[in-house]
Amino acid sequence: MAGSCSVRIVEPNHAVFNGRNGSPRPPRSHREVADELRSRIRSGQLRAGQRMPTQARLADEFGVERGAVRQALRILQAEHLLVNVSKGSPATVADHPERAPSGPQDKPQSTVVALAPRITAAFGVPHVEIDALCLTAVSLTLAMSEPLREIHAGRIKPARIDVRVLLPGRDIDLAFPASVDGTADDRPRRRWLAQRDAQVRVLRHNLLALRATHAIDVRVSFRALPFTPPVKLYLLNDDEALFAYYTLARRGEEIDHEYLEMYDAEGTQSMLFPFGQGAGLRDTTFVEQSHLWFNALWETISSELLITN
Repeated sequence: MAGSCSVRIVEPNHAVFNGRNGSPRPPRSHREVADELRSRIRSGQLRAGQRMPTQARLADEFGVERGAVRQALRILQAEHLLVNVSKGSPATVADHPERAPSGPQDKPQSTVVALAPRITAAFGVPHVEIDALCLTAVSLTLAMSEPLREIHAGRIKPARIDVRVLLPGRDIDLAFPASVDGTADDRPRRRWLAQRDAQVRVLRHNLLALRATHAIDVRVSFRALPFTPPVKLYLLNDDEALFAYYTLARRGEEIDHEYLEMYDAEGTQSMLFPFGQGAGLRDTTFVEQSHLWFNALWETISSELLITN
C-alpha cells in the first residue's frame, strides 16, 4: 500500500538464545546491536527514510537495556546511517545510507566532526568513563556539550561519570606552539596556557554542576604531563579509543597587539582514527594498550595540574 512501510523484527528468542543448543546466550553488547542494525540498513531491510523500531522494542528484541540501544543508535548516527536519534520519536534511516562508511573504523574524520557523537554515545551507559590526553582540552569541552544537553533535556541520565584528563604542565619547555624564528618569545606559550586553563575551568564546572542539578556522581580529575604530546587520545568507557596526530603548520596570529609567525597545530581539525573493542584483533589490542599507556602516564610521571586563578 502506498505510504505504508513494514519492519521485520527478529523474534526475541532468536536474539537471546544460542541457536545450536537452545541455551541462553549472554546479553548483546551495544556494538553487536549496532552491527545487526547496520546490516539491516545496508541490506535494504530498513530502507532510507523509514522509521526505526522504538528503543523499547529493540531492547526487547536484543535482550539488552535501553542504554545499550541508545549507544548503538548513536554509533549509527555518527556513521550517517541514522538521523534524529536524539529526538523523542524513533530514529529515521538516513536518505543515502549506502554512501556512509561501513563501520566506525573505516573512515577517520576531523575531531570537531567525530568526537561529539562518539562521546554522546558513550554516555548511554550507567557508568561513563572518559580519559583524554590532549594539548588544551578545547575539543573535549566542545564535544561534552552534546551529552550534557541530553542530560539536561532528560533524555539520558548516567548514574556516575568519571573523567580524567592529561595535559602538558605549565612549567615545561613547550615544544609547540613556538615562534618560527626560534627566539625566546613567550607569547605563544602564554596564549596556550590561558587557553588550557580556561578549558579546564569550563569542563570542570560543567561536569560538577551535574551533581547539584541531576544528582549524578561526577568525578573529574586533571594531571600534568612533563612533555608536549605530539598526539591526542580519547578513551571512551572500555569500548573505544580515538587517536589523532597533532600536525604542525606555520601560521600567523596577532597576540598582544603584535603579529607573530609560529608553528602550531589546530587540534579541532586533527583527524581522529577510531579503534573499537571487539572490532578485530588489531582494534581490540589498540584499545587495551591505549588504556595501559594512559594509566601508566597517570600513575607515574604525571603530577598535579596547576591552573591560574
